[in-house]
Amino acid sequence: MSDRVKNYQTLSEELVLRIRQDKAEHKLSPYRTDDTMALRKRPDHNETDAWRPPFIRDVERIMHNPYYNRYADKTQVFSFMKNDDISRRSFHVQLVARIARNISRVLGLNEDLTEAIALGHDIGHTPFGHAGERMLSAKLQEHTGGSAKRYFNHNVHSVRVMNTLVDWNVSLQTLDGALCHNGELELSEYVPCPLRTFDELQMLEEKCNTDESQIKKLIPCTLEGCVVRVSDIIAYLGKDRQDAVKVGLLKDDSDFGNDVIGRTNSEIINNMIVNIVENSYGHDYLRLDKEYYDAFAKAKKENYELIYQNESVESQMISVVRPMFDAMYEEILSQAKKLDQSSIFYKHHIEFLKGINSKLNMDEYLESDPNQLTVDFIASMTDDYFIDLYSTLFPKSDLKIVYKGYFED
Repeated sequence: MSDRVKNYQTLSEELVLRIRQDKAEHKLSPYRTDDTMALRKRPDHNETDAWRPPFIRDVERIMHNPYYNRYADKTQVFSFMKNDDISRRSFHVQLVARIARNISRVLGLNEDLTEAIALGHDIGHTPFGHAGERMLSAKLQEHTGGSAKRYFNHNVHSVRVMNTLVDWNVSLQTLDGALCHNGELELSEYVPCPLRTFDELQMLEEKCNTDESQIKKLIPCTLEGCVVRVSDIIAYLGKDRQDAVKVGLLKDDSDFGNDVIGRTNSEIINNMIVNIVENSYGHDYLRLDKEYYDAFAKAKKENYELIYQNESVESQMISVVRPMFDAMYEEILSQAKKLDQSSIFYKHHIEFLKGINSKLNMDEYLESDPNQLTVDFIASMTDDYFIDLYSTLFPKSDLKIVYKGYFED
């Protein structure tokens, strides 16, 4: 790190006194989502008690979802490094939850709902991060095409995982927050939309699946969902910089020129939370000062230019992983059409789903478009599973992923 003076902002004394007084009087935000507001498809399975309120149930249902465990071996940014100190998607999700709960606690919102949204928001993510997401979407578009063209978006698929593939009656508010988290889109103000119904949520999912522009129009229906949405960006901005230095992509933080919100992970987290709380406490919205919003947007742009679009990050994705994705999609699609019970697709995907205690109607599921079945299976894969499956399906292929080892300079 450079020798510059560290940049940590603090809340105004006036707001600190107000927060402490409200806390002493046990005041909560009038705009929080109360536990009694939890909506489920099957209300008769919405039992609550003193020690396990409804959104805690969501947290536990998500954490026990078999797909949740797969976060641990899914790429955040850096795929080809043998380095236990760089972030995988599991840590990113935990960091989003921690930041979002911090904000929600101070604002007097529902921390349990906030945590549930944060833990589930990326459960539908592909292997190999956003590069894998783009590759899977490209193959889906290629095979659906024309007026029937469909797109893959990990936020929409997260809802599908929690509400269809593993239907454990997660609340509408949690599903909505996952759908609308949009971690790639920053705003200066986050204002919740009116509470949706399950039918409206389903219509939004379908719009996103058929119209790429719809993703940018999504707005959470709770303030807790808005908190997770901004926390998602806060969580990856500084941590991805930290990881880039660890893997040698960057020498230090001196290439980043942002001294408003800070340059380092800890500065960005602290300063963004401070400004959000300063501008949002007691209100029915989240807001950033214009100076902070502009700096926030600039910081994200810097990350793209210096990290995400760096040739060393992209090269193996383009030259090796993309053709592997192409071949994998075609082979799995072929197996999905045949539904041979001895195939890897059937044994590792269909049989897996059959073994989950869910409300999935397997007969109806097997009649789905084979492209959807293919997408469901590939999106569920971890990086290592994808690599091993490719080697099994294509043993003579020259395509090999080369990892940088622990002891390589």
